[in-house]
Amino acid sequence: MLNIFKPKPLLSKEDQEFQHASYAWLLKHFGGNDFYKDAQLILPTKDFFPAQVNSPEEAAQTVFNQVKKYAGLEDWSCTLIAQEEDPNLVVAPTLVVRGIENNPSGTFSVDENNEAVITYNPNLSASPMEMVATFAHELSHYLTSTAPEPPPGGWDNWEFATDICASFLGFGVFMANAAFSFNQYTSVDSQGWQSSRAGYLTEAEYSYSLALFLTLKDMPFEKALRHCDPNIKKNLKIAKKELTNNSIVRELHNVKYQPPHSK
Repeated sequence: MLNIFKPKPLLSKEDQEFQHASYAWLLKHFGGNDFYKDAQLILPTKDFFPAQVNSPEEAAQTVFNQVKKYAGLEDWSCTLIAQEEDPNLVVAPTLVVRGIENNPSGTFSVDENNEAVITYNPNLSASPMEMVATFAHELSHYLTSTAPEPPPGGWDNWEFATDICASFLGFGVFMANAAFSFNQYTSVDSQGWQSSRAGYLTEAEYSYSLALFLTLKDMPFEKALRHCDPNIKKNLKIAKKELTNNSIVRELHNVKYQPPHSK
């Protein structure tokens, strides 16, 4: 008899397989003690981000340095640069300019001197959760750019694997919470609602990636749940059930770490 009441999986089989393959790729090239012993679940608390700052620019640099440290990249040379301010698209209370895109939240590149450069949108100063997620993503770009082989599916999938890497480094709560926001805005002569999307994965995909991190690290899910938005909490609980006694977890535990330059 068909079980018509069987719950729908959080992700499609294809998306699950990509997450599993991405984690295997990350564990192979960036795992070992760096993951199982040293990687922390980074949380939006004063224990992780205690600094008091005097300006948005100082805040960005301070948060960037903290994210670098928690990602294990503290000694990696990298320059942080603020982008130009986004254009003001509201020119009157009922008139909004269309067809002009805001700057991206962040970018990663290597300049002509082979120096890594990360840029960020100054508007992130109003959203610390998204700022941390952005820096985690761009620093994951930096880390995964050193992989000796492409991510699953080739370099066309690099952005998706990079977002998974940010969760792999411990920033899954930030990545999931920053995935989508829908907020009220108010100015002197206008008000309304605005939505924004951060990252390349869906809320469900970020939740699953966070669940993989917690399961592989044998961490209690409650440690993350208390800091997650309602949608993420729901997704995370579903992912936890799906990963319980799942053979993929055992398979990932068996992935052998290959240190750089090893044969």
